[in-house]
Amino acid sequence: MNEPGGGGSAIKLIGIGQSLRGDDGAGSAAIRLWQERYGKASDRPGLEVALAEAPGIGLLDMLEGARFAILVDAVRSDARPGTIHLLSADQLAAFTSGSGSAHGWGVAETLALGKQLMPGEMPGKLYLIGIEAGDVSLGESLSPEVELALAEAACLIEQLISKD
Repeated sequence: MNEPGGGGSAIKLIGIGQSLRGDDGAGSAAIRLWQERYGKASDRPGLEVALAEAPGIGLLDMLEGARFAILVDAVRSDARPGTIHLLSADQLAAFTSGSGSAHGWGVAETLALGKQLMPGEMPGKLYLIGIEAGDVSLGESLSPEVELALAEAACLIEQLISKD
């Protein structure tokens, strides 16, 4: 068991999104680009990378053992498609009420539940890199605006990992 407040030893980088639903696949696409540009997880001891199409409550299992986690996912707000949002765990908690997700149970709700049920198992530090989605229609590829934002998201991933 981890120490309270996320005493795990690993850094976990998790891309979330359904690749067959247009811009919803932005999280996984950003992580793949990060791997191409900045190196594989095997080059970095203690870093684990995962891609999850629709993790739902299973996200809590994916976070197990992490002291630091970076989640990358498509988000929907009033911003223009391709806008990058960086949210801390505290900022993300503000989105739990009524924030639906294409993944069934939303990321914010899942993290809030994990904090309540197993606070000592949650990462001590967590960020969500949200890529503003446009079209999330079934069978579509990423929109041009989201495709252009992937390089910025990959750079932000690298900055967060390098700072830790």
